[in-house]
Amino acid sequence: MMGPAHSLSGAAAWLGVGAAAAAAGHPMPWPVLLCGALICAGAALAPDLDHKAATISRAFGPVSNALCEIVDKLSYAVYKATRKQGDPRRSGGHRTLTHTWLWAVLIGAGSSATALAGGRWAVLAILFVHMVLAIEGLLWRAARGSSSDVLVWLLAATSAWILAGILDEPGNGSHWLFTEPGQQYLWLGLPIVLGALVHDIGDALTVSGCPILWPIPVGRRRWYPVGPPKFMRFRAGSWVELKVLMPVFMLLGGVGCAAALNFI
Repeated sequence: MMGPAHSLSGAAAWLGVGAAAAAAGHPMPWPVLLCGALICAGAALAPDLDHKAATISRAFGPVSNALCEIVDKLSYAVYKATRKQGDPRRSGGHRTLTHTWLWAVLIGAGSSATALAGGRWAVLAILFVHMVLAIEGLLWRAARGSSSDVLVWLLAATSAWILAGILDEPGNGSHWLFTEPGQQYLWLGLPIVLGALVHDIGDALTVSGCPILWPIPVGRRRWYPVGPPKFMRFRAGSWVELKVLMPVFMLLGGVGCAAALNFI
């Protein structure tokens, strides 16, 4: 799928988690619901860090562009080193390592550990990165073009600073779900894991499928492209994505938000 659909699906997924948490007796404070939705929307773009033409490759200028080059080469090297006889030969690393459940878990766990070890500045950094990606994904028309990059970064930095301050207030969510001393912001990894997995599921619906299960082998393939039957798949950017899925994501997100805040 394309960036806007990925971001919308990520936000909708976290709002759905908020509704489920409320139903299970662990309601999210509204700052957690808001921050988690934005983080998840940003994280839903992150698996395309292996693709030089993706939104994330230009989100942070030369830094993200260079990082995409590195991740692409790393992903390709891992693919070549672990492929089985049934896996086809490739010329690049797109839709390999960063599009797996294992990558999603590792990135989420790493983010939680960073937040715990680094304190407020680490939390601000995590929020800033994902705010930039969320803006690029959800407001893609306004954020398009290199002239808008500085404005996007300023908006993301300001949002991260304000949201971190709100979360730090007692009862506003720094200890949501994990309440023991020293566990503040441990939950930050959850929307990051969810965003990555939602991205993978979205890509699995397209023509090429997605190797979500790696490194678990399926038959003669370790990089098996998981997906529905081929007649149910669509091409990225097609009318199915733009006219059907994106409105559905917006509707589900709205319902999830209302349920999470006990409006319905």
